[in-house]
Amino acid sequence: MSNSCDVAVIGAGAAGFFAAIRAAQRGLHTLLLEKNRKPAVKILMSGGTRCNLTQATDRRGIVEAFGRQGKFLHSALSLLGPDELITLFDSAGVPTKVEPTGKVFPVSNRAVDVAAAVVQMLDRSGAQLRLESPVTQLDQTDAGFVIQTNHETIQAANVILTTGGQSYPGCGTTGDGYAWAKQLGHKIIPPRPALVPLLSDDRWVQELRGVTVPDVEVRIIDSDQLNKKPLDTRRGSFLFTHFGLSGPAVMDASQAVTARPDAGSWQAVCDFLPARNSEQLTTELATTNKLSLGNVVSEWLPRRLVEALLIQAEIPYDQRLAELSKRARTKLLAALKKTPISIRGSQGFKKAEVTAGGVDLREVDSSTMQSKICPQLYLAGEILDLDGPIGGYNFQSAFSTGWLAGEKVQTTEN
Repeated sequence: MSNSCDVAVIGAGAAGFFAAIRAAQRGLHTLLLEKNRKPAVKILMSGGTRCNLTQATDRRGIVEAFGRQGKFLHSALSLLGPDELITLFDSAGVPTKVEPTGKVFPVSNRAVDVAAAVVQMLDRSGAQLRLESPVTQLDQTDAGFVIQTNHETIQAANVILTTGGQSYPGCGTTGDGYAWAKQLGHKIIPPRPALVPLLSDDRWVQELRGVTVPDVEVRIIDSDQLNKKPLDTRRGSFLFTHFGLSGPAVMDASQAVTARPDAGSWQAVCDFLPARNSEQLTTELATTNKLSLGNVVSEWLPRRLVEALLIQAEIPYDQRLAELSKRARTKLLAALKKTPISIRGSQGFKKAEVTAGGVDLREVDSSTMQSKICPQLYLAGEILDLDGPIGGYNFQSAFSTGWLAGEKVQTTEN
């Protein structure tokens, strides 16, 4: 063999860097393999090139955000929670700030500073980074693993798979790791896009492209089953686009659509004033009876949206509130609180921020990140069936699970 190591980490993203750094800090001969010419590509483009590192919450807040999957993260977060992560980056020369949404960004607003910091931490740890080294084959042997890249063969006592999912395939995350995990005995929960913009053919929606509403409640329903409970309900910022809908509320709710991409009857029912209930709105409108309806509602919502909603409700923009019929008031409240927007699907993996699905969590030891199926194989980051909401939760999961894998990986001698 031309090379040998204690640990080979495959995939130089958030999880891969932290796994390699921690393993090397512990004195293990560690190689970090990356198929791209640049490392940390997803870090560089995340958060609008600002990189939302984590969320300003405690360990429990991260666990709860992941729902049923959250308990898997207890050990990883115990080792590296949000506070520890922020301290680690601060000591690496990347001070952070908390925005009103709780998102934690570098003070510089530069993802490139985050990427440079993880590369520097890796250099100091003693791990070796090998770029343009796509893995073409991964085989288990009695001594560990044999890894074939495009130009060398590596004997590794342990492998940590941190190849990511399938979101943003332009970053190199094309699902390579699923095939290797499956080959080594793992079950793969079918991957699907998560945190992804949704598509709508409603013309009035597309004509509002660029309009942002800071607080909207979005309920995803199957319009063929209107009497059933919404499949997901999210609240947050909302953006109209030329293709449909985006923004945190929409992207958080998108999994309900991508879980059943062929349903073909989705609607996003939007409450554009979730901070006011119908009774409050009725009272507020009653106290401004002498004013035109459009001008009043435009104090609460963007004028272009108000104009579109009133057209949908068949109410003139300059309609006097005092002259509004009971039926028109009902239609107005429905337009503000229950506007349905037809959804025909999502933008897919190409624009998804993360991947839902992946290696079945039941087959991974959450206290070590080691496979229960294949000894000396560890898995961390987005390759796992582990996805959280928008806001830095997924990066925290990747950093923490990678760090735990690097902490627990052992040489055969140990």
